[in-house]
Parts: sequence; structure tokens; C-alpha cells
Amino acid sequence: MQKITLTQPDDWHLHLRAGAALKDVVNFSAAQFRRAVVMPNLKPPVTTVRQALAYHAEIKDALQNPQDFEPLMALYLTESTHRDEIKRAAEHPCIHGFKLYPAGATTNSEAGIGSLQNIYPLLEIMERHDVPLMIHGEATDPHIDIFDRELAFIENSLFEIIERFPGLRIVLEHITTRHAAEFIRQAPAQIAATITAHHLLYNRNALFQGGLKPHFYCLPVLKREEHRLALLDAAASGERKFFLGTDSAPHPRHGKENACACAGCFTAHAAIELYATAFASVNKLDKLEQFASFNGPDFYGMPRNSSQVTLQKTEWEVPAGYTFGNDTLIPLEAGRVLTWKFDKTPQNSQ
Repeated sequence: MQKITLTQPDDWHLHLRAGAALKDVVNFSAAQFRRAVVMPNLKPPVTTVRQALAYHAEIKDALQNPQDFEPLMALYLTESTHRDEIKRAAEHPCIHGFKLYPAGATTNSEAGIGSLQNIYPLLEIMERHDVPLMIHGEATDPHIDIFDRELAFIENSLFEIIERFPGLRIVLEHITTRHAAEFIRQAPAQIAATITAHHLLYNRNALFQGGLKPHFYCLPVLKREEHRLALLDAAASGERKFFLGTDSAPHPRHGKENACACAGCFTAHAAIELYATAFASVNKLDKLEQFASFNGPDFYGMPRNSSQVTLQKTEWEVPAGYTFGNDTLIPLEAGRVLTWKFDKTPQNSQ
């Protein structure tokens, strides 16, 4: 197969930052995706509809072609979120859910949830108004092994949330383990999951081959090969519960290459190409459209896109870096050759 034509996909989990950094990355995503759910973990976090609308306007202003890309806004759930804010979010077409970060789980999660029981009244209102909950599913108890944090969250927290709020739509974001894939398959219909390209392509060896590789460091962290294969099986299965969420997370080079590296992989420069590489590795390119273009909008109750995009089988070298404010942004697979090429990319290479 030398060419693939797909219904234009959407990204259901994306980090865009703000200010100059936003302007340097947003058009990568806009070139490939029609819509994207934008994560709210800025500093300060986006916790209100008013803040989300201001952020939406900032994103639109940064776009080269604003009419071609629609940011779908998420709000940062905190223990002090007001009940009326959930009602306002439910009524506004620009807002598509709340993001739950366990406090301390990942980048800019300090304002996250310390006690799940404290937000049960808020989850009840979300359930009543059919506002989706997007979850960074990791336990943060320091005694839990970092490679077991996802499983611990599922067993100790997610089961209870689903039992207490059976009508709440939930997306378990960027799943990383066989356990999570099996859980999603067995869960009720309103429970789904996003999967990143980097968790489909790499196992935890990528962090250490030839020395410590900070640009492969993300949270949740890469897992064993058995888990990568289970995720790939889930993504390429055609099952409606799994869909594309890049979790593309840009950080300046100095923030990644230091004694305390930031967590996050930047993949927006080649998002569809990386997913195509993963699906091609198991001869399932025929399932890519279902995963990338259909399952997400179906879950969120939105129309599928009418536009199409094309991938060509051709080799190209990923640039060594991109402009990122006053710094450099190192993309995943920098300097390496990919074998699939999207037919449009932003002109932002150094």
C-alpha cells in the first residue's frame, strides 16, 4: 500500500501551552486534525468557562487558518470547582468536559485532586448534565511503583467512580497497560480510552538505549513490551471504545535535557505518520480510520468530519528541532527517517 486516504481525524487529547509557545506548535496539529480537545493544565490552570473561552480565542488567534481547526475546550477539575461552573460548562457548546488530574501525577497537576471523595458531589452533577470526565489515571501514593500507578488507580479509584456514577461518561486518557485495555473492553459502554502514538510504538527500553533519553520520558511512563503489544491490539481492533489522543506535550529543550526532565513527548509534528507506522507494523492500516476518525466523535456525540486527508508512503527525515519561543523544541524521532508522510505540514522547521 503506497497511499492512504482517511476521513480527517481529530485529536482527543492535546497540549498546546500558551503565549509564544502556543503560536509555535498549534499549526502542527491544525494541519492534520479538524478538531482537538485541548488540555487545561496551564499555569494557572483553566478552571472556569470564562477562562476556557479566553484560551479558545487565544488559540484561534494563533492559527494560520482559523476556519480549518476547532479547539474543543476542557476545564481543570479541582476540589473547589463550583457546582454552577459544571452547569455553565454543560450549556456551552465550546466546553467538552472536565479533566481530572490526581494531585502531583504529571505536569502542572499541583492543583489537582487530593481526595476523590471530595469531588463526588461534583461528579454527580456532571453525570446529571452528561458532562464527560477525562481522567489522568494514575495513583500518586509514593509507595506505589511508577510502573504500577495506572493499575493501582483503576483498582483503587476507577472501579468505585464507575459504580457510584453509572451514567457518567468517562475517558481514561493515554492508557499504557494491558490491564487498562482489558478494563476498558469489559467496562460499560460509556467508558472509553485514548491511546498515544508513542505508547503504541515504544516500550520502556526506549528511555535507556544508548544512555538516558529524556525526550522519551512521559507520564504515564512507557511500559514493558507486553503492554505495548496489548495497546496496539486494542487500537487496531476496530473496537469503538479506543480512539486517538496524541497527548502531544511540548517542552523547551532545556526543560527536557536537565537534571529533572519535564514529562511529555512532542508528537504533533508527525502525529498521523507515527500512528500509521504503528498500524502498519501489524498490517492493520485498514483499521486506522476507525481509530483516528470515527470512534472519538462517535463517543462524544459529534458528527464525523466530512473532509479527507492523505498519507503517502515515502521516506522523510524528521527535523532535529523546531522553534519554541526563545528555545528549541525537540520532536520525537528527531533526525530519524519515517516512512509515511502527511501531504501538508507547517513550515516551522529550523
